[in-house]
Amino acid sequence: MSKITATFERLRAQGRRALIPFITAGDPDPALTVPLLHALVDSGADIIELGIPFSDPMADGPTIQRASERALAKGVNLRQVLGMVADFRVEDKRTPVVLMGYANPIETIGVNAFAAAAFAAGVDGVLVVDYPLEESDEFSRAMRRHDLEPIFLLAPTSSPERIKQVGELGSGYLYYVSLKGVTGSAALDVAAVAARLPEIRARTGVPIAVGFGIRDAQTAAAIGQFADAVIVGSRLIEELENSPPENACRHVGAVLADIRRGLDTVTTLPE
Repeated sequence: MSKITATFERLRAQGRRALIPFITAGDPDPALTVPLLHALVDSGADIIELGIPFSDPMADGPTIQRASERALAKGVNLRQVLGMVADFRVEDKRTPVVLMGYANPIETIGVNAFAAAAFAAGVDGVLVVDYPLEESDEFSRAMRRHDLEPIFLLAPTSSPERIKQVGELGSGYLYYVSLKGVTGSAALDVAAVAARLPEIRARTGVPIAVGFGIRDAQTAAAIGQFADAVIVGSRLIEELENSPPENACRHVGAVLADIRRGLDTVTTLPE
């Protein structure tokens, strides 16, 4: 059983939801990434999404775009990101790490070579934003050959057929994009998410994580009524932008711990 699946099963047995923070590797400084990963775990993270810096992150709003720009300005590349995961694994062998990024850096290395290197570094899953689902068979097979979970996105506009395809190709969890637009772009409509998730559950047995627009404990708790996990990204990166480097881990940890407390007020299991 993969670490991601084991995490969801453990949390479900406890009646709890997974909290999945996102940060960009190398932001605000490469030396801070591994300490930030540990701080996120200490503050209640169950799974971590680690962004691969990219020059044209089309699905991301200005906040995460700036994070990529800062990391790239420090010279961070995909192989360095894998090195950061390996360094994190020296002390933490339990917390699942999912790499999230875009196709270009992976294609530069080659999908199979990337999968092998990611597994060796201690990565558990990979989400590539701009691989079209219709062209993702090779990616999905390569990930599975190396015991990595291929994770896919669904949007409010996804058709029943697309939901079915994601359920067949993906594993680990399904990333439901709660908004039409880029990360951090609008207020989240909780009622719309609640109405959409039962249709998705009816077509896939993969746990559903909801991201885009979750910024505080109240929203996390509201989404936790319906989802298996919540994903928090832009809010944490804003905290990194506004914190002196020496306080970054403490400040980001405090924000995430507050969201964890809100999420833990949810005690009923999602249907």
